[in-house]
Amino acid sequence: MPISHHYADINDVSLHYVEAACHSDNPHPETIIFLHGFPEYWGTWQAQIEYFREQYHVIVPDLMGYNLSDKPSELEAYTVPNLIALYAKFVENVSQHKPVHLVAHDWGGAIAWPLAAFHPQLFSKLVILNAAHPSTFTREMASNPKQRQKSAYIHQLVADNGVEFVKNDDFSMLKNMLFEGMHNTHFSERQKAEYMRAWKQPDAVNGMLQYYCAMPQLPPAALSEPEDGDSVEQNALAKTDLKIPSIRIDLPTLILWGEQDEAFVTGILEGIEAYVPDCQVMRFEDATHWLHHEKPDEVNAAIESFLTA
Repeated sequence: MPISHHYADINDVSLHYVEAACHSDNPHPETIIFLHGFPEYWGTWQAQIEYFREQYHVIVPDLMGYNLSDKPSELEAYTVPNLIALYAKFVENVSQHKPVHLVAHDWGGAIAWPLAAFHPQLFSKLVILNAAHPSTFTREMASNPKQRQKSAYIHQLVADNGVEFVKNDDFSMLKNMLFEGMHNTHFSERQKAEYMRAWKQPDAVNGMLQYYCAMPQLPPAALSEPEDGDSVEQNALAKTDLKIPSIRIDLPTLILWGEQDEAFVTGILEGIEAYVPDCQVMRFEDATHWLHHEKPDEVNAAIESFLTA
């Protein structure tokens, strides 16, 4: 699959990205940008790159902190306002002065939601794969004990020994999450080696975990003892001071959702229309968080149908 590698210097951060030129004779093809999530890198989108380069100009970066992109050590670099500013300038840099389509998964989606909300002029359409909208996610984190329970794993990632925890036993945590966490999907030994190479880049694990350390909806840590007769869960809820943001998306939006996602409660998309009026939701009952790996053909067809409608 012929692609070219590039670096964009944005706000003193070097972002690595790959580019696949359009195969068609169209001299001015539309551009699609794909944003990956944790714990991946640009290669997670290989099936999409191969498919969409037939008619589109395809751009796929390594997120800051990942693989071959810069990995700032300062936590401030990974706060939402800084991420929005960084990726808005990146889109401007590679967009050829035309609105682009944005496709994003997991942490890429967590960035894409506010990016599309605050810089709608940069985009034509938005496609989200298993990345909760920040408003509905914050709502569930504040009010739903089951969502806080599902998000409790984050405390292992943001702990002082988080980097060591992820690296332990030759990255067994990441291997189990990615390679063993999918339905009827198998990575080749070459693919596994590519992921290992990305994870072993200097400071890559710390960079990946900084997104979690800076997230505004960090779940409350479990309390060892109830206070004033309250249950641990009630006490945790009382200490959860989360303001639900109003992140409105005025772009045509497609949400592709694997229903077997272990990180989110099933009601995470309820009320999404209040924030994303022009929204279509396509659910995959037998897919997990990793639906772009598990069902690449169906995902590609759904995206193409949405973009060409």
